[in-house]
Amino acid sequence: MQSSFQLLALMDATIPNSERRPFSIKLWPPSQNTRLMLVERITNNLSSQSLFTQKYGSLNKEEAGENAKEIEDAAFASASEHYEKEPDGDGSSAVQLYAKECSKVILEVLKRGPRTKENGELLKTEKIPGPHETFFDISKGLRAFIEAEEAQELLSPLKEPGNSYTKICFSNRSFGLDAARIAEPILLSLKGQLQEVDLSDFIAGRPEEEALNVMNIFSAALEGSLLRSLDLSNNALGEKGVRAFGKLLKSQSSLEELYLMNDGISEEAARAVCELIPSTKKLRVLQFHNNMTGDEGAVAISEIVKHSPLLEDFRCSSTRVDSIGAIALSEALGKCAHLKKLDLRDNMFGVEAGLVLSKALLNHVNLTEVYLSYLNLEDEATIAIANALKDSAPSLEVLEMAGNDITAEGAPSLAECIAAKKFLTKLNLAENELKDGGAIRIGKAVEESQGQLMEVDMSNNLIRWVGARVLAQAVVEKPEFKLLNLNGNFISEEGIDELKRMFKASPDLLGSLDDNDPDGEEEDEDDDEKNSGDEDEGDEDELGSKLKNLDVNSEE
Repeated sequence: MQSSFQLLALMDATIPNSERRPFSIKLWPPSQNTRLMLVERITNNLSSQSLFTQKYGSLNKEEAGENAKEIEDAAFASASEHYEKEPDGDGSSAVQLYAKECSKVILEVLKRGPRTKENGELLKTEKIPGPHETFFDISKGLRAFIEAEEAQELLSPLKEPGNSYTKICFSNRSFGLDAARIAEPILLSLKGQLQEVDLSDFIAGRPEEEALNVMNIFSAALEGSLLRSLDLSNNALGEKGVRAFGKLLKSQSSLEELYLMNDGISEEAARAVCELIPSTKKLRVLQFHNNMTGDEGAVAISEIVKHSPLLEDFRCSSTRVDSIGAIALSEALGKCAHLKKLDLRDNMFGVEAGLVLSKALLNHVNLTEVYLSYLNLEDEATIAIANALKDSAPSLEVLEMAGNDITAEGAPSLAECIAAKKFLTKLNLAENELKDGGAIRIGKAVEESQGQLMEVDMSNNLIRWVGARVLAQAVVEKPEFKLLNLNGNFISEEGIDELKRMFKASPDLLGSLDDNDPDGEEEDEDDDEKNSGDEDEGDEDELGSKLKNLDVNSEE
């Protein structure tokens, strides 16, 4: 039988000499030609004379060919899954796994022996279970109820002896009581091997009493399983639903990922989650998006965050959190030194909570994505947050602060932060009041930054042609740039024509301008205390005259 080393040699032999470059060669995935050659080699191993076929017997060419194709498919899928989860640069570990799995199953097939009738006719062989079959998913297809008969058929692969399923997804199918009772013994038999369970959106349309009974059945069946990931999103749980999953939640002390999005997580439900989960010391991902958590619920969630020192991904967007809850969350986040992704969008933080958040952000050197749109931060909190991010988060890739009433006063700090981020790819400052002065600051920072910006959204910012021109000039020549959004501003018709001319060679880089208002006027309640629209028009020439000499760090 061919060893793993021989299979590795075979792969190497199929790589043309011209491709064998030190330091740059990618071993995974193998070419189609390599895969076909490997199938042929496995076929020979199964059908030709060798020490192993002498001991266990050989297969005829037809049966050997069928088995060889299944062996290679299974090994390829397993190695590909490994490569996606643990990319190692050149794919060498995936190749080793590919070879190892092929060798192992070749021996298993030979030990099983040929399967032919006495007259020589080939029997239908069982499909060789590939080691990659670890994910069982019924979520594809139409969203629909599932009853007992269909559940019996649909879940049958989970009952196969020796299956390797470690992850199940029952999302998008609504389980009634009869279907839940079919699933119950299956889950009981699997709970010793399951690591990831997705029960999102699995009781849709069921009456409350039936839904709670179904949740109780699943909870009891999975109680004691050592899960790494649990997704209970989109189930309108509320406190009753959270407590229906009490047995399961109480038994989880090693969770790394917990998803409770769009679950009706109220103040009481949030407290129940905090009460039921015994430990979150290993938690890396916690997502509560789109709930009615409120301030008191946020305080309960902050207790979970506070005791999750390894947290990397925290999402608490659209949860009706006001200042008190926001302050509690912000203070708790200060203890999460490993945070990489933070999403607090669409809450009512306000300035005071924003200032507390800015202090927490100073501790987050690993941040790559920050979503802080629609938090009512205003200039004061925006400046504090921008300064904090400038001094931390060296690997920041995404910054979103749309809809925060930011004016030109907050622009210099934002500009300095942007200029300092070498890996920034996406910037969203839409729906603020930056006007031309702020747009010029941001545009010059974008132009002078050494970052890799691909998207800039400055839509709905009361920007006229002067500011739009600076933003366009800043990005139009960037080689990796994808999209500039200036829609919903006050750019003149001549300015629109000039923008289109600037992007003539690459029109896809400029977003739609359908909502631009060339005759737009700023809606100021305190016209007596601010410049009138006519004065703003007159300011364009003055702003334009400053463009060449404006530095990102200058103060006006």
